[in-house]
Amino acid sequence: MSHFYGTLQGNRGEATRCGTKNSGLVTYAASWSGAIRTHLWYDHQIKRDRYEVWESPWKGIGNSRLIGEGIINDPEDNPADI
Repeated sequence: MSHFYGTLQGNRGEATRCGTKNSGLVTYAASWSGAIRTHLWYDHQIKRDRYEVWESPWKGIGNSRLIGEGIINDPEDNPADI
């Protein structure tokens, strides 16, 4: 059963992909200058969904650096949700 769900929209319409708690979900959005990669996964130790967003090379061009990371819907980031 899918735990993660991704969509993308381009000139050929919309496409979707699913990921489980075991597989996670990795996406790339790329240009000739580089790419943005997102990684979603389930952290079994803390029993929460996590994410990372990276600037990544694409076809050998671009930088590799972590832009952001965290826990999806983290109550510490949204005190009103507690």
